[in-house]
Amino acid sequence: MVSVASVTLRPTRRGPRDRVARLAMPETGPLMDTHGRVHRDLRLSLTDRCNLRCSYCMPAGGMRFQPVGEHLSADELVRVAAVARDLGVRRIRLTGGEPLLRPDVVDIVGRLAGLRFDDLALTTNGTRLGALAPALAAAGLTRVNVSCDSLRADRFARLRRRGSLGVVLGAMDAAEGAGLRPLKVNVVPLVGENDDEVVDFAAFARRTGRVVRFIEYMPLDAEGRWDRARVLAADEILARVHRRWPLEPVCEDDADPAPASRYRFSDGGGEIGVVATVTRPFCGTCDRLRVTADGAVRNCLFSHQEPSARDLLRAGGTDEELAHLIRRAVWAKLPGHGINEPGFLRPARSMSMIGG
Repeated sequence: MVSVASVTLRPTRRGPRDRVARLAMPETGPLMDTHGRVHRDLRLSLTDRCNLRCSYCMPAGGMRFQPVGEHLSADELVRVAAVARDLGVRRIRLTGGEPLLRPDVVDIVGRLAGLRFDDLALTTNGTRLGALAPALAAAGLTRVNVSCDSLRADRFARLRRRGSLGVVLGAMDAAEGAGLRPLKVNVVPLVGENDDEVVDFAAFARRTGRVVRFIEYMPLDAEGRWDRARVLAADEILARVHRRWPLEPVCEDDADPAPASRYRFSDGGGEIGVVATVTRPFCGTCDRLRVTADGAVRNCLFSHQEPSARDLLRAGGTDEELAHLIRRAVWAKLPGHGINEPGFLRPARSMSMIGG
């Protein structure tokens, strides 16, 4: 059996919550929190809107979205990204909602590419990717992650409530044809719904050369119906695949900040990954921060603090003040998200409102 390598958190003192206040926050140097984690990865949400209603994310109807005027403008997005780059951020991933719903998404990608990050990626549900892939690649997008939770058309329609599997699979081909490689496929396996497709997706990875990433179901759904019993644990995912095709870890370095633990097929047939947020948290090496579509800076998906970059910018704030706000947000980051602790409180916002 293959298991996910456990991650050891850095030694921390979990005593008084005012520990952050007692330490002096550095105003120069790496973008670091009080636990020694240097932040180099920014998830930048372009919109909270989505044209699908995936069952593990949104209700079938009645979802309320923010007025477009509350979203960061293209100028504001680029300004936030430029300040983050100057603070040491090296990678940006554009998220949503569905980021390709932004009518100015190609322009935003081009402007961000001009800032010369090491990696400029985007996560999408694939419904608009086929038509936009060539323009996105020409603008400077490096690669894409495409969400796809079933390889069966009827089940895909049931889980997503909208959209077409054929369109999404075609979009993957179009993205690769435009040079957006390596293409990753994000899958959320749910016990009793699509978990019987784990081996099918592994076969898909072997057949196509795409990297399939299995993501544990997280308590970030808009309806608040998350149930631990529906979480298919990473260890079980790996065990099912390993019984069919032996796996070996690509990297067992606990210092690797990537959210996915990677495994290659021993016969050289490609690789898969697992994101074990619930059963094997990787908080100890997390180097990510997030900015929501309306400009809230979040140091964790499950954060309850949201200093507003948008409000600062629209009040005439300087780049130096924005840099201080970002540093302060990162400095306040807790040791971990606490999903498995008795006092865990899920955030008020759901995943689509935060930006994955």
